[in-house]
Amino acid sequence: MKALTVQPGQAGSARLEDVPEPPESDGPVVVETLAIGVCGTDAEIVGGRYGWPPPGRERLVIGHESLGRVVQAPDGGPVKTGDLAVGIVRRPDPVPCPSCAAGEWDFCRNGQYTERGIKQHDGYCSERYRIHPDFLVPVPTELGPLGVLLEPTSVVAKAWEEVERIGNRAHWEPRCAVVTGAGPIGLLAALIGVQKGLEVHVLDRVTSGPKPQLVADLGAHYHTGSIADMGVSADAVIECTGVGQLVFDAMEHTAPGGVVCLTGVSSGGRQLAVDAGLLNRSMVLENEAVVGSVNANRRHYQAGADALARADRSWLERLVSRRVPLEQWAQALERSDDDVKVVIELGSP
Repeated sequence: MKALTVQPGQAGSARLEDVPEPPESDGPVVVETLAIGVCGTDAEIVGGRYGWPPPGRERLVIGHESLGRVVQAPDGGPVKTGDLAVGIVRRPDPVPCPSCAAGEWDFCRNGQYTERGIKQHDGYCSERYRIHPDFLVPVPTELGPLGVLLEPTSVVAKAWEEVERIGNRAHWEPRCAVVTGAGPIGLLAALIGVQKGLEVHVLDRVTSGPKPQLVADLGAHYHTGSIADMGVSADAVIECTGVGQLVFDAMEHTAPGGVVCLTGVSSGGRQLAVDAGLLNRSMVLENEAVVGSVNANRRHYQAGADALARADRSWLERLVSRRVPLEQWAQALERSDDDVKVVIELGSP
């Protein structure tokens, strides 16, 4: 079967090649891959800056944002033949640590987890894959090909859960939220914020293209410039860029008792001048909190599926700015100014 593979750590090594059928050890459910979403992590892996191959191998099948159709499944399980489904990315470590043992593998304590398409486990960008039903999430039929948005939605569903858990440490009535970054993660974070009834403000640097209108059509507010220029006091901030200056700006412009959730990963290597003492004083005296959030477990995928099912379908369709066939996969990694989410297609629902 065909698969998109890469040699992690070696830029320019990505290629479409024939690989063996998926091993039965991956699970009893066989899934025909229909689509793979492309994100910054994939670009880093293809660029040789990230990723780990399976043990004893040099190459890794990439692709962690998936949509597929079940073609073989045990009777009585959570999925049946013909279902659309999305594979969960992370797997618990084999020890397991206390978090993985409790089913919270997104909070793995010892780092021995694996991630499909990223860390020591083949991903989903192959014509077929096998998987255990515990790590496969059914997609609402009405979503159809838009089910490929479920994995990134699960990431922000977890972020919002983190914000609400921390906010509810005391009496908390959030009214205003700021989302930094209007990429797919930021737009999906804004979607969930609007669904929660919040006044949502989205900050990004672009002034043209589809993003401002996508935000407006949610009923949210689009801004460029700095957080200070927005003139809002946010009860919750979902930071989706990883830009160091924005991270600290978000901490500075949060309402008393507010929560900042960091989902973007900073590249490092850039030094910033920060008044750490003033930042510390503000956070302590105003009961502010900052939390990092990465990956998601099964309940976050379910929450993401619920959010997508409630969303306007035509709005979701506009998030997928380009679909390219598997044979032209390289085009999916060539970003254009109007891109939001680019998808590699292997089949059709």
